[in-house]
Amino acid sequence: MPAAGRPAPYRTRPISGEDCYRFVKAAQRFLVVKRTPGISTTDLVGRMLLCTKNHFIRSLTRTLSGDEGAGSVDERSTAGKEMSQRIRDYASDDTGLRPGAFVLSWAESRSASEDSVGRQEAGSHKIMVDGPIPKPGQRIVYVDGGFDLFSSGHIEFLRQVAKAEEALARKSGWYDDIHIQKRCPEGKDDYGPAYIVAGIHDDEVINHWKGVNYPIMNIFERGLCYINSVIFSAPFTPSKAYLMNLPFGKPHAVYHGPTTFMPLTYDPYTAAKELGIYQQIGDHAFQDVNAGEIVQRILRSRQMYEERQKKKGEKTAGEEAVRRRELMEEEAAALEKERAANR
Repeated sequence: MPAAGRPAPYRTRPISGEDCYRFVKAAQRFLVVKRTPGISTTDLVGRMLLCTKNHFIRSLTRTLSGDEGAGSVDERSTAGKEMSQRIRDYASDDTGLRPGAFVLSWAESRSASEDSVGRQEAGSHKIMVDGPIPKPGQRIVYVDGGFDLFSSGHIEFLRQVAKAEEALARKSGWYDDIHIQKRCPEGKDDYGPAYIVAGIHDDEVINHWKGVNYPIMNIFERGLCYINSVIFSAPFTPSKAYLMNLPFGKPHAVYHGPTTFMPLTYDPYTAAKELGIYQQIGDHAFQDVNAGEIVQRILRSRQMYEERQKKKGEKTAGEEAVRRRELMEEEAAALEKERAANR
């Protein structure tokens, strides 16, 4: 009989208060596996209910270098080195031994990062993980977003981007034998038609636009799939100067999907449209699954969550915290209304 494994530390008591692995443990078949470092579901739910912002990272590069963060100089330095190693680990390929994604960070003025008019600053890029670069013939594709509480909505958007590029490639003959032979002489491995670069916005930039205590996950904690490269701290509005000076050159396409969580009062993709490279991903089955919807689901289940936390001996949010979130959401809505009136 195989053993049952669970990442550790992990509490195995459901809402009933009974250990759901008690029978497996009694049979001496329970193994504890070291869990991936990071945050737990309980941490995330707590942030949603308590409206805390102490998980925000002001500058990822300064945090990684040990210049920012909690603790002493030595503690910050150690934490920064551990975080840097985790970025390298998570950016590895499917073997876990070689880089699988090219990771960079972008730096420019804060106003350029959060500006709604697309300040013409090319900025500068710093390599964090020196991964694979675009291969001959691949189209450079750019996407951006907060990707907070990475969910089926984000996954489907990125999948649709890859799917759209696959369709274009088939029309252009990318998968014809003659082209495959040119790309793969002497039995070399083939590769896809698109090199997808994802820009991820800073915590402060997201909070500037979404308010309350978004993002729920800080920039270090957010993940992605279906991509080849990541640019941390990407600007909210990709200006012409930014797009023309991406490390791999001007993108062939800039994709954007349905935006239901945060209706904007302006178009952040004006530059991409002027350059003739903007592409829109249409409606899909998971477009309403986003950070805002997930938070609302949790709030609707707050009572059940708090009962479970009490049985586990942990603190609960309480009415005061819930009311605090409501006030912060009202403030965010008022700010968005004011921005709309000033345009």
